Amino acid sequence: MVALIKTLQVILALSLLIIAHEFGHFIWARIFGIRVERFYLFFGKALVKWQWGETEFGIGWIPFGGYCKISGMIDESMDLEQMKRAPQPWEFRTKPAWQRLLVMAGGVINNFLLAIIIYCLIAGIWGEAFISNKDAKIAPNELAQEMGFRLGDHIIAFDDYEPQNFGMLQADLARRDVRNARLLRGADTLDLYIDQAYISDVLNSPTMFDLAVPFVIDSMRADGPNGACELLRGDRVLAFDGQPVSYIQDARSVLAGCRGREIEATVLRGADTLMLPVRVDSLGQVGVFLVMPEIERRQYSAVESIPAGLRLTWETISGYVQDLGMLVRPSTGAYKSVGSFIAIGQVFPEVWDWYRFLSILALLSVMLGIMNLLPIPALDGGHILFTLYEMITGRKPGDRFLAVMQVIGMILLLALMVLAFGNDIGRLIH
Repeated sequence: MVALIKTLQVILALSLLIIAHEFGHFIWARIFGIRVERFYLFFGKALVKWQWGETEFGIGWIPFGGYCKISGMIDESMDLEQMKRAPQPWEFRTKPAWQRLLVMAGGVINNFLLAIIIYCLIAGIWGEAFISNKDAKIAPNELAQEMGFRLGDHIIAFDDYEPQNFGMLQADLARRDVRNARLLRGADTLDLYIDQAYISDVLNSPTMFDLAVPFVIDSMRADGPNGACELLRGDRVLAFDGQPVSYIQDARSVLAGCRGREIEATVLRGADTLMLPVRVDSLGQVGVFLVMPEIERRQYSAVESIPAGLRLTWETISGYVQDLGMLVRPSTGAYKSVGSFIAIGQVFPEVWDWYRFLSILALLSVMLGIMNLLPIPALDGGHILFTLYEMITGRKPGDRFLAVMQVIGMILLLALMVLAFGNDIGRLIH
């Protein structure tokens, strides 16, 4: 059932993205009187097809990609016979360069518009919720400790950037080419040098910075080993069995060594320090709920959701551009994180959740838009580059040149797909 839900989410998300993208090409082509021969979701032989005006619409049987076949254009169909015939007024190649530029950019424009609409919906319906980094302290994993971070550190800044969202600390560290982390450790402020040799590991390390949760009592579990003990809400545990603890992260190892015993807890209650007996169960737990840090929430009205959606879209775009910047630097090892549809399927939740689905859909729409802007032949960015060259120089690239570039671009895309599938298979094996 889990696999089915994930598969349905992937197919629905990709279908919406493909339709939005190809419709961008379609609508601009029709605005300028360019004939669109076929508009297909997915590839392969048509499972379903119908004719509407001059365009054949259909759904292929291979759930992978889609296309919009525009008359008089060299695209992935490689229909060179059409290009040998006399140019017609309804063809792409006979239109002014600025019109062809808009037709080529239409897919990317639609991807960004779709992301904006989704983020506006998310902001208006659910708002924003995140843990502020203002007073948060970190619980570093082994990699972060090796880099010099310690339990209870507060990250003030990465170079000149002051992070606001605790959940984005690891991404900020990787994306921003950080050389120095300013930390508050106890009462001392110190600078930690960031060795760039670690960035490859940062990209592939799960949860470098967990939230350090102070051992402050919220309530007792009624069915726990200390349901009737003297601990009260607001008590802060300073030590168990004489061993100092500050956070739940360092308390775990102490309690694990006291399984099945009654020990003494040193507790700060207001200005008083108390010694209270507590029972540790066989799992190394004392059966308490802790006071969790407050989550910062922002709610938006229908009007306010528009600038919020625009901001979220821009933040996503800038973040992904930074990710691509790491991808072209082999030293970061970012190329190892490139994934295919397998990786996309893994990010969707195991149960249907509209908030997470829409959030992932908006992110994928931004990613698709930016990827299509890359100046690679066979992508929209390649066609846009050649059109801009024509507009600047007044010289139009020949059909033979465009056909060769299309083949080169398709080879490059195939190589990227092989890399993506290889990375996914490698991750599954390991």
